[in-house]
Amino acid sequence: MRLWRRAERGLGSGKPGGSGFKGVRREEERRRGVFTRRALLLGAGQLGLFGFLGSRLYRLQSEEGERYATLAEENRVSARLIPPPRGRILDRNGQVVAGNQLNWRALLVAEQTQDVGATLDTFSRIVPLTEQERARIERELRRRRRFVPVAVREFLSWEDMARIEVNAPDLPGILIDVGTTRLYPEGEHLSHLVGYVAPPAERDMDGDPLLELPGIRVGRAGIERHHDLLLRGRAGAVQLEVNAVGRVIRELDRREGVPGQDVQLSVDAGLQKALRGRIEEGTSVVVMDARNGEVLAMASQPSFDPNVFNAGVSAAQWRQWTSNRATPLINKATNGLYAPGSTFKMIVGLAGLEARVVAPGDRVFCPGHMDLGDTRFHCWQRHGHGSLDLRGAIKLSCDVYFYEVARRLGIDRIAAMANRFGLGTELDIELPGTKKGLVPTRAWRQAQGKPWNLGDTVVHGIGQGFYQLTPLQLATMTARLATGRAVQPHLTRMVGGKPGRGAKAEDWPSLGIPERDLKLMREGMWAVVNEPGGTALGARLPAALGVMAGKTGSVQVRRVSREQRERGFKAENQPREWRPHALFVAFAPYDNPLYAVSVVVEHGMSGAGAAAPLARDAMVEVFNRLRPAAGQRVAEAGR
Repeated sequence: MRLWRRAERGLGSGKPGGSGFKGVRREEERRRGVFTRRALLLGAGQLGLFGFLGSRLYRLQSEEGERYATLAEENRVSARLIPPPRGRILDRNGQVVAGNQLNWRALLVAEQTQDVGATLDTFSRIVPLTEQERARIERELRRRRRFVPVAVREFLSWEDMARIEVNAPDLPGILIDVGTTRLYPEGEHLSHLVGYVAPPAERDMDGDPLLELPGIRVGRAGIERHHDLLLRGRAGAVQLEVNAVGRVIRELDRREGVPGQDVQLSVDAGLQKALRGRIEEGTSVVVMDARNGEVLAMASQPSFDPNVFNAGVSAAQWRQWTSNRATPLINKATNGLYAPGSTFKMIVGLAGLEARVVAPGDRVFCPGHMDLGDTRFHCWQRHGHGSLDLRGAIKLSCDVYFYEVARRLGIDRIAAMANRFGLGTELDIELPGTKKGLVPTRAWRQAQGKPWNLGDTVVHGIGQGFYQLTPLQLATMTARLATGRAVQPHLTRMVGGKPGRGAKAEDWPSLGIPERDLKLMREGMWAVVNEPGGTALGARLPAALGVMAGKTGSVQVRRVSREQRERGFKAENQPREWRPHALFVAFAPYDNPLYAVSVVVEHGMSGAGAAAPLARDAMVEVFNRLRPAAGQRVAEAGR
C-alpha cells in the first residue's frame, strides 16, 4: 500500500486525467505524427522515382527503342574495308608493264600480345628488322587502334614464313597474311614512263580509310601517279561480329571491292626495249606518232628498277642514285633541259618568213663569220658556205645565214614562233613534273635586272644561249612541222576499256602557218638527209622503208674564246663534260609523215655522227614493228 501510494504521488494525483499521464500521451502523439509525415514524404519520393523510371522505360522502349537497337547492332558488328587489286598498266599491244603479284607478309595485332616490344624483339631475331623498319612499325602502332593489323615485314620468302610459323608460340600477335603487290616485268626499260608506287606517307593521309590498310600503295611518279585514283579502285567491305573490346568473333558478310581500272598506253614495250638497247648513258630518244600525238617510245639512259620502291628503298640505294652524276631517277626526255642548237633553225626561218624579213629566194653570203661591233660570231664551217638561200642554209646548217635572220627579227618574234611549236610551253602529257623549259624574251631578261642586247639575239638565232628545251618538246616541234597542226603528245590510249586521249590528225587545230612556208622547211630537212652535201647524208633510211627528213644540231656547253680558236681548239680533245651535245630531229615518211623522232646525246660532239644514226635506227624499228598499222593508216587517209 505504501509503495502504491508513492507511485500515485510520483505520477500526480493517480487519476487518468492527471498531469503526468497527459504528458506521456502527448509525447506519444507527437512521435506518431513525426513518423507519419516522414512516411508520407518517403512514399511520395518513391512514387516519384518509380514514376520517372517508368516514363524513361516507356520512352526507351516505345519512342527510342529502334534507335538504341541500331546502336547496339553497330557495336556488335564491325565493318572493315578490303583493299582492292590495283589496276594494270598495259602497252599498246596489251602487254602488262605494271601488274600485281601475291605478297606474303607478317602482320602484328597489338591487342593480341601483352608486350609489343618483346614480340618485335623476338621477330627481329628470326627475320632481322632495320632501325628504320622498327621506327615505322612503332609509329603506325601509335597511330592506329590496337586491333588494326600493322605490317611488320612484307615480301616474305618461303624460308622466312617457315621460320615464323615454327616460332609462332613465341610470337603472340604475329600472323601471316597474303595480299598483292606491284610488279613491273620490264624493270628499268619503262620506269620513267610507268613510274612506281610506294606506301602512303603522312602527307597522303587525307581521311580516306583505304590508305590505312596494310599493303596499300599509291602512285609516286609517271602514269602510276597521274592515274592513281583510277588505278586504285574502290574498296570492298567485310562485316565482322566483335565483342565489347573489338575482338573478332566471326565473319557475317563480305562484299568484294572493285578492282582499279586498267590503263593502256600508246607506248610499244618492244620498241622501247630495242631503243634502250642501242643508247648509252646520257642519251634520250622520243618517238611520236606525228598525226595523233601518241608517244610510241620515250627512252632515257640511265634508268632505275621501279620494283625496288615496292619493298622500300634502302639508304644505300638512295645514296647511290642521288650521287650518280648521270641522274638515273630523272627522265631526260621530259626533264632534261638542253639548248636546241641547229635543230631550232627551222623556227627562225618560219619566223623570218612570217615577218617578211626574209623571202625564200633571198640569199645571204657566209664568209665563215659575222662581225657585230667588236664581236665576231663564227660559223661552224670555218671557211664559210658562200651565198645561200633559206633552203640551202637549212641543208648545210649555215650559222651566218641565221645570225642575219635573227638580227633582222629580234628575239621576241623568234620566241613567239617557238611557243607555237610547243617550245618553252607546258605540254599536256600525263607525266607529273614535266619541265616547261625556257624560250627567252627581252622582258624575261629585263626581269632579271639585265639588258637584252643585239648580240644575244644573234646567238639565239642558231639555237644557242639561254634556251632550255626538252627532247619531248623537240619531238613535238618536229611533229608540228610535219603536219602543220598543234599536235599534243600523250601516253594514254584506253582507260577501263574506253578510249583515252587519242585524236585524229584533223582533230588538232592548225598552227596558222602558210603551207608554202612549212613546205620550204620540210624541203630543207629532206635535203639534210637525202641530198649530196647535206649534214646527215649517212642517216638515210633503207629504200624499202621510204624517205626521212631531218635536221642535225650541236650545242656548245662551254664558251670557246678567240684565243682558243687561234690556237686550234678541238672539242674532241677536251674532257667529256666539256664536249658539245649532239642532237637530231626527223620525221618520216617524207611524203606522208607518220612518225617524228628526236634524239639528244649528251656530250656526243656531232649531231650527224652521234644522234642521226640513232634516229635512223629508231625509224627502222618503228617501221618494222608498226608498218602494217602505218600502211592501213595511209590507205585510210587516201579514201
